[in-house]
Amino acid sequence: MLLLLGRRLSLSFVHRLTTCCPPSLSSSVLIKLRAITRVPHNTVFVSAARQNTVTMPERRPFVRLPTDVYPVNYGLCLKPDLIDFTFEGKLEAVVEVTQATNQIVMNCADIDIITASFVPQGGEEINATGFNYQNEDEKVTLSFPSSLQKGSGSLKIDFVGELNDKMKGFYRSKYTSTTGEIRYAAVTQFEATDARRAFPCWDEPAIKATFDISLIVPKDRVTLSNMNVIDRKPYPEDENLVEVKFATTPIMSTYLVAFVIGEYDFVESQSSDGITVRVYTPVGKAEQGKFALEVATKTLPFYKDYFNVPYPLPKIDLIAIADFAAGAMENWGLVTYRETALLIDPKNSCSSSRQWVALVVGHELAHQWFGNLVTMEWWTHLWLNEGFASWIEYLCVDHCFPEYDIWTQFVSADYTRALELDALDSSHPIEVNVGHPSEVDEIFDAISYSKGASVIRMLHHYTGDEDFRKGMNAYLLKFQHKNASTEDLWDCLEQASGKPIAAVMSSWTKQMGFPIIEVDQEQQGDDRILKISQKKFCASGPHDGEDCPSWMVPISVCTSEDPKCTKLKVLLDRPDTTITLSGVAPDQWVKINPGTVGFYRIQYSSSMLESLLPGVRDLSLQPVDRLGLQNDLFSLSRAGMISTVEVLKLMEAFVNEPNYTVWSDLSCNLGVLSSLLSHTDFHEEIQEFIRDLFTPIGLELGWDCKPGEGHLDALLRGLVLGKLGKAGHKPTLEEARRRFRDHVEGKQNLPADLRSPVYVTVLKHGDSATLETMLKLHKQADMQEEKNRIERVLGAISAPDLIQKVLSFALSEDVRPQDTVSVIGGVAGSSKQGRKAAWKFVRDNWEELYNRYQAGFLISRLIKLTVDGFAIDKMAAEVKSFFESHPAPAAERTVQQCCENILLNVAWLKRDADDIQQYLLQRKAPPV
Repeated sequence: MLLLLGRRLSLSFVHRLTTCCPPSLSSSVLIKLRAITRVPHNTVFVSAARQNTVTMPERRPFVRLPTDVYPVNYGLCLKPDLIDFTFEGKLEAVVEVTQATNQIVMNCADIDIITASFVPQGGEEINATGFNYQNEDEKVTLSFPSSLQKGSGSLKIDFVGELNDKMKGFYRSKYTSTTGEIRYAAVTQFEATDARRAFPCWDEPAIKATFDISLIVPKDRVTLSNMNVIDRKPYPEDENLVEVKFATTPIMSTYLVAFVIGEYDFVESQSSDGITVRVYTPVGKAEQGKFALEVATKTLPFYKDYFNVPYPLPKIDLIAIADFAAGAMENWGLVTYRETALLIDPKNSCSSSRQWVALVVGHELAHQWFGNLVTMEWWTHLWLNEGFASWIEYLCVDHCFPEYDIWTQFVSADYTRALELDALDSSHPIEVNVGHPSEVDEIFDAISYSKGASVIRMLHHYTGDEDFRKGMNAYLLKFQHKNASTEDLWDCLEQASGKPIAAVMSSWTKQMGFPIIEVDQEQQGDDRILKISQKKFCASGPHDGEDCPSWMVPISVCTSEDPKCTKLKVLLDRPDTTITLSGVAPDQWVKINPGTVGFYRIQYSSSMLESLLPGVRDLSLQPVDRLGLQNDLFSLSRAGMISTVEVLKLMEAFVNEPNYTVWSDLSCNLGVLSSLLSHTDFHEEIQEFIRDLFTPIGLELGWDCKPGEGHLDALLRGLVLGKLGKAGHKPTLEEARRRFRDHVEGKQNLPADLRSPVYVTVLKHGDSATLETMLKLHKQADMQEEKNRIERVLGAISAPDLIQKVLSFALSEDVRPQDTVSVIGGVAGSSKQGRKAAWKFVRDNWEELYNRYQAGFLISRLIKLTVDGFAIDKMAAEVKSFFESHPAPAAERTVQQCCENILLNVAWLKRDADDIQQYLLQRKAPPV
């Protein structure tokens, strides 16, 4: 599953909300930090003690399903009612009884069982005498009057359920037909634990079986499931219905089962290895499926070749679902997507949307092998599924679209984001013990996805591509159609490479956090002696204390002689070491972690840093290393280890920077700083700094694309113009208004790549007429991408009454339920008054919002977007207090992280605000 985890990818012009990991804490702030933070399910907040272990307090008791009865095959027939939003179901499961028992325990949620019976092979039917629902544990116990004896049998259950509106289980999705009529599709989302809302089942990833699925549906609807259709016949009881039967699936986990009933068009192709690929789109929009089809048909053979294992199903369908909480879901053979993660309009989609679709398709198709063919044994190993797919999606896109320079973008979109979150004391290890289903949602986060991807990227680099592929192939062949744990993969990679993979990787997966590598140097003749040490990096400053954890850190080094070539590799397996680089002249610089692959921060001695800075100005440092250097220093300033003024000085050295991703990361960090300084009376000075920094590149790019420009130029232009427009750069504002007027009046349509920067600029400096115009554009938009583009920037409006109007709009029928979060988040992220208004709105409408998203990850995202940017210490207490009286179990860790971030922001501001103000004022002062 791919979540919308707030990647910076396509939203860089709207600055990233403060997911900050700021500064050294005064003792008073430390006391507050400890006082306001409540322990969630599986971590203890340890700001003062700096422990790196995660303590497990008392948890909800949880017991996995008994093993005395397990399924071999599910014969499942469902009949959904698209008018009354109910469904009838019949289950006939072939099961194996491993020891005599008079009860069967299964998972079941929001389902009413009508009858149940068991037929032993060759024996008489035994009717169940009772159904005991354990609603909190989402289980049902079927009781029988006599013992079911060891051996095979058939379990028959008739049941009914609801096509809910919660975007989980078997649910309804609203769409508008081509005639303008509101209609509903019936669709599924079962990961992590929601197959039990569609049929009683053994809903655990390790309890695999085959599935024979039949659906009784209106005859004019498209009907899809994991496998190909093998029979379609009229339904005898109703001439308007048909019964559609699908081929038997391979042995698989329940969370990967899927079915869709609705109205769709499709485009079709075949991959070079003979797999039928279809992309299903809303009716009339088949053209918008062609880009994803092209990506999918290139991707399947790429993965077949990379893993050296063929795709095991005869077909794969990719389908756009109107109401969908996640980004996409990897159901085997039937991958479901948000419309914006699959559909590309050749004329009206922007470059960042194309890139997003390519990445999401790459992610979900990787799961067809890594996750579906070989499945995690339990949710504890979820990170391996998601981290791996989040890494290899970039490998795939780099293969399909080398012009995207996608690996540099990985560093800004995933790697630095994971570092930010993992520096918090309220982070968690990659691998978290999960018990009760309510705990699963908590780990669908940036640690499982982005840190997981980052450490796999580091592992791939450490192992080497050839041995990595050998190990992957051995793993997939050994465990195909079975379940595996993280350690099983390490064993296969260790055998392939001969390197201590398990020892190295367990230091990264079983303890939270990461090291800061401190480096100093000394010249001895032609040798450069490097002194390297590690300690835990924390958002509030480096770890001090005797119990400091350590990591097995792959360290690589390059020099200015050849910045692209690694001169030396070592494995730092102790707190410190000394290494010698021979043949390094005194005037050469030395760079640690070339390619920014190792998952750690670096603090250079002042002499080493000074020697690297010319490499930023003259571009001799690689783009990814210029980005990494700036990002490390920014993070050190937030942690109170250097002054923020030092980072502002460094940022001014990027005036000649040509690289989109470097600018994107700079822009994000300046957005964080701008958000922080909105709490001061010199917010305008940081806007002037932003204008000065971005004006030269803005002038160079201009507004219109030039011959020979490519994908990255389009991304950079949108980023720079949006940044200048938001910061109030007058020429940009005037041109944006002019182009906006022409666009609205139909004189000259805005190119898709310019729409976001123009929209955000005119709204930021607009009035009620601007907002009305934008809402009208939203209503007229036929494409979900355009609707989302507008929704994300509406919050830029600054008048208090208009902010309220945007917030009310967020909950209106005009905004799809999953997109309400980004409208409210856009308000919170755009201004100080927007943040206050959004937080009040969330509190005032909590019941409706919580009911809408319940335990899903969207509730966590809503909370983070709304409160993370505050920098007033009483707000941390207010947030904590609100969620104590309005519990949101799936978001407990998020609440804790937000409280921590707020107090870290407070300390950062307290420490550095005066110096920043002085520096910004000095810049403006005329030379004496």
